[in-house]
Amino acid sequence: MSTSSHSRHDGNIDRPWLGFGLGLRPEHYADVLERKPAVDWFEVISENYLVEGGKPLHFLDHIRAHYPMVMHGVSLSIGGCDPLDFDYLAALKRLALRIEPEWISDHLCWTGIDGRNLHDLLPLPYTEEAIAQVVERIVRVQEYLGRRILLENVSSYVTYTESQIPEWEFLSAIAERADCYILLDVNNVYVSASNHAFDPLAYLDGVPPERVHQIHLAGHSHNGSLIVDTHDHPVPDPVWALYSQAIARLGPVSTMIERDDNIPPLDELLSELANARALAQAVTYRETA
Repeated sequence: MSTSSHSRHDGNIDRPWLGFGLGLRPEHYADVLERKPAVDWFEVISENYLVEGGKPLHFLDHIRAHYPMVMHGVSLSIGGCDPLDFDYLAALKRLALRIEPEWISDHLCWTGIDGRNLHDLLPLPYTEEAIAQVVERIVRVQEYLGRRILLENVSSYVTYTESQIPEWEFLSAIAERADCYILLDVNNVYVSASNHAFDPLAYLDGVPPERVHQIHLAGHSHNGSLIVDTHDHPVPDPVWALYSQAIARLGPVSTMIERDDNIPPLDELLSELANARALAQAVTYRETA
């Protein structure tokens, strides 16, 4: 199984390297095709393209002709108790054959029970039992897809009394035992650290660098004492600062800006992407000087 033919060597780490990308949203289809902006790659929400035919696939095919892509899902429910949905996995595999993504990712969470989709990315208890169950399911998914997948850390607002270890140890154990990779959402680290009063730098120090193959950057909203991962604001200064710390610890990682609501004009996202590129380059220069 493999993820990408492109790689970048940083110290002892040899990870896929795509550069700096954006989440592809319908609001920007025409603009992207007309302008061919300086974006290294696009991430697509897998579920938006699993139906045969229609305008989304039309635009996807045309944009794919000009840019590398990765697939990002929200329905795998890898931490759930329901049986794996092989109809969904079959559709995912067909889409992967169509657009040949550099990799496929989803979330380390559960999304429903007894066949009912709750349409939310729900956290897991950080226990040995949960690790064993998730690892077994990842192995089956990777065997079916014929490739390793990336799993993203989700933001959370509650904790389980059963949890025995910190989230970063839970994520790391699963990645190591299942031999999968990590999509590190830096905004989610910041959100969860604020909500649960842990040190976000401990999270960055606790994940295995060689497993981190992608980074998400996004904005959030304040809701009283909670910070909510809404993806409807620009990346805020504290998340930019944490991103700099992540690059200093992990080395260069393929990075993208994620925006899911209050979608701004493309130029605004391109400006954020330029900021990510400049920050990463400054940190890398400083670390290697």
